[in-house]
Amino acid sequence: MLKQRIITAIVLLAILLPALFWPSPVPFAAVTLVLIAAGGWEWGRLNGLGQGGSVALAAVCLGLCGLAWYAGLLARPLPVLWSVVGGLWVLVGAWLIRAGVAGWPKIPQPVRLAGGLLALLAAWLAVAQARTIGVNFLLSVLVLVWVADVFAYFAGRAFGLKFTKRKLAPAISPGKSWEGVWGGMAGVLVLAVAWTLADRALQAGVPSLYSRLAAQGWWLLILAALFMAAMSVVGDLAESLIKRSAGVKDSSNLLPGHGGVLDRVDALLPTLPLAMMLTTLTYR
Repeated sequence: MLKQRIITAIVLLAILLPALFWPSPVPFAAVTLVLIAAGGWEWGRLNGLGQGGSVALAAVCLGLCGLAWYAGLLARPLPVLWSVVGGLWVLVGAWLIRAGVAGWPKIPQPVRLAGGLLALLAAWLAVAQARTIGVNFLLSVLVLVWVADVFAYFAGRAFGLKFTKRKLAPAISPGKSWEGVWGGMAGVLVLAVAWTLADRALQAGVPSLYSRLAAQGWWLLILAALFMAAMSVVGDLAESLIKRSAGVKDSSNLLPGHGGVLDRVDALLPTLPLAMMLTTLTYR
């Protein structure tokens, strides 16, 4: 299993890193478009579609993203869109976690399919826009999720249930604790402050998400970092809930040793659009 994970990670990095650092944002947008379409295929399978239906859903996802690209949306500020998507993630995410595993099948299948497509489209458009802004900006968003996950894991292992009597969401993800969430938030706060100071010291040509927020006030940076860390947990829990409802461990086996595409991007689905929302609403 470990060997599989390492080989898959190397292959992914060999594809993603050259695309990420290419002078033009086009290669990265194209690579991530393929990954998002694969996520559409997984979404169909998780929600009761057969192989043909899942492939069709992937094609629709690919087509919608392609239309957004053709319409020139990658280079346009979209404050209304990002505010709507961000608001929906907060409200729907909270409702999903409250409803639990049993609540998911009660949502009509067409609504579930459409909601997933919109979430995938928004995530792809957000990551493509973030790369269009600059590599430093995009990496600051991606690393936020990775740091939140790593700090949450180690804080949960070290302090889980030592300060609280209840786990975070035992019916959805039994391994997660409140201490892990707090550890993830602490890690993101450290990251945000350190990245902002590094931007200023190195006089980064393209400000990170953190520098853009700190320019409006350190208080905003702190609140936004905590909010983004919390929403990364919401994305993780939402996908875990859906997989439990479908009775599967992973969203697919497309990435040997790592599960599926949705398993790797679940926390990014809300945080990418929310990062664009914060940017368009605060940065001038």
